[in-house]
Formats: sequence, structure tokens, C-alpha cells
Amino acid sequence: MSTADPATDGATAGRRQGAPWLPGAAVVVTGAGSGIGAALAERLAAVGARVIVNDLDAEAAQAVAARIGGHACPGDAADPAGVADLVDFARRRLGGVDLYCANAGVAPAGDADDRAWETAWRVNVMSHVHAARELLPHWLAAGRGRLLVTASAAGLLTMLGNAPYAVTKHAALSFAEWLRATYAHRGIVVQALCPQGVRTPMLAAGDAMSSALLDATAVTTDQVADCVLEALDDDRFLVLPHPQVADWYAHRAADPDRWLRGMNRLQQQTEHRDA
Repeated sequence: MSTADPATDGATAGRRQGAPWLPGAAVVVTGAGSGIGAALAERLAAVGARVIVNDLDAEAAQAVAARIGGHACPGDAADPAGVADLVDFARRRLGGVDLYCANAGVAPAGDADDRAWETAWRVNVMSHVHAARELLPHWLAAGRGRLLVTASAAGLLTMLGNAPYAVTKHAALSFAEWLRATYAHRGIVVQALCPQGVRTPMLAAGDAMSSALLDATAVTTDQVADCVLEALDDDRFLVLPHPQVADWYAHRAADPDRWLRGMNRLQQQTEHRDA
């Protein structure tokens, strides 16, 4: 993994061109109407990829596609029929899918009622399952294909203050791990993008706790996209725009009791600050 921190090395990151296979590659990016997805679509198009922009917000998807010279295919990335239509559109328009960036995600705010859990599960987990079902038969027949799952650092660690987000991002990471372990020898590359705070509409709409935990180290969407471009060249599983997350992930695994005590202290500090 690169030791460069995108938060401090943006000028260098901006010059990265990514993998040599990207020019001409057929790429789908979900949740690409804004935030990380829009930045990914822009960077991939800039290095010559042919990009399909998917978002539930049709106007946003069309605006990004027009800006980058791509193709808009609005729809629900968490609906199996919508995913089938998206992949079919990519095959008809681009001749296939070389890279599928499963980026769409939600962080339900407020009380964790059943609807919040169902929405988080559908968007943050099942969208990846539906995509894999559509993509794998063709990829396995061709002996190649690449899936990038936006799982968040919450999938490696946790996210205080938002149980549905933390749990479903763990599940998204687990599914990505399973796919990588199962299909790597058959030419399928699966990668998990796990940033902490990123300056997106989702972060801006977060509660006081998420702001207190993430704002200070938040990076830009362009810095995340640069990190992804680098990772697409070396096939690493974990794509970490915040390199320190790797150390925290190792500490969590090595001594979970100590890790959980530390997280609980952080929870208490946040509650005291908000009191």
C-alpha cells in the first residue's frame, strides 16, 4: 500500500493516470450523481475510460454524464430489475463491463427504526449482491472483470452513532472479501474502497457525532478518486484514502477488547461534549 497520504499529497495524486488498461475500458459507476461517485466518473473519463453514470437522481446523472462525455443511465442500484437494466444498457452501449464501481450508499439519519435498517441493507449490501449476480456469469466466461465496492472505513472499524450504517458497511466489506476469496483465481478482481470522512453531501447531512468524529480528517472526493486510480493499477484489496485506517484495523483485530474500550471512551466523550 502506498505510504502517501492523499490529504497532504494531492498534487502528486492528481498526476496519477491509473492502470494502463483504463483507456477505452467500459465502466459503470453507481451513485455517481454527486460525491465520490461523481469524482470517480470524472477521473475515469479523464484517463480515457468510457463511463456510464448511474444515480437515482436522473437529472444529476445526466448532468455528470454530459460534463464528462459519458452516458447516463438513471435508476435504483439497489433494485434487482434496475441493476439488470443498468448492466444490459452497458453491454448494449459499451459492449460489456470491465469495471463496475458499486458506489451507491446511504447513511439513514435519526432513530434506527425498521425502515432505516431495511433501506441501509437494501442499498449498502444488496446492491452489491444484485450487481455480482448480473456481472459474474459474463466475467467468469471471459476470465476477467473488476468490482469496486465502496464499503467505508466503517466496514473495517465501526461508526458510532449510526448502527444501520456501521452494520451494513461491515456486511458490504464481508461480501467483497468473499467474492475476492472465491473468484480471484478466475480473473475476477474485487476491491473495497474504505474512506473515513469525505466532503460529500452525505457527510454534510450527518449528525453532530459524525461531524465531530470525521470533519477534522475529511478528504475531498478528488483525493478519494486519485487513491482509487492508483489502486486500480496494483489490485490491492483495501483502498484506503486515509492510510491510518490500516493501523486501526490491525489494532482492532489484535486486541478487540482494548479496541472496544477505546471506542466506548470516544462514545462517552462525544456524549459529554453534546450534553
